[in-house]
Amino acid sequence: MRTACLLPLALLAPGHAFAADAVALDNSVFVERVTTDASGKQRVLLEEPRAVTSGDRLVFVLAYRNAGNQPADRLVITNPLPAAVRFTGAGDHAPLVSVDGGHAWGPLAELTIRQPDGSRRPAQPSDVTHVRWAFQRPVPAGASGKLLFRGVVR
Repeated sequence: MRTACLLPLALLAPGHAFAADAVALDNSVFVERVTTDASGKQRVLLEEPRAVTSGDRLVFVLAYRNAGNQPADRLVITNPLPAAVRFTGAGDHAPLVSVDGGHAWGPLAELTIRQPDGSRRPAQPSDVTHVRWAFQRPVPAGASGKLLFRGVVR
């Protein structure tokens, strides 16, 4: 059952993504809605969020463009995950994630969380605090692309 309270959209705004100085970034967030037409065919729509409730699926899009005159070498784009959102994945461009506020990074399956008793447990998607993409090849001058990650409103 969905929670009736609406979250302020400011809680869902993606944090400022950080990248090299010559790389321009634009962050957007969309609500993913599934509709069914008269013939029963389902369609997935991405809508501008007006109001969101617990359980809404979100898509965060990070558009980048190398606005410099030189290739952007060793480009890293880091985006904090809004606290009101549980990470659910990132599509084809598998990012590194952090579960400790951006101090340590790795694939989610390799990260652990320290428990109060000192033991460790495997990290879960709900533990993700930041998402990071580290480009393995230079991004040519003028080149652009999009990265995305998904989440669910807590």
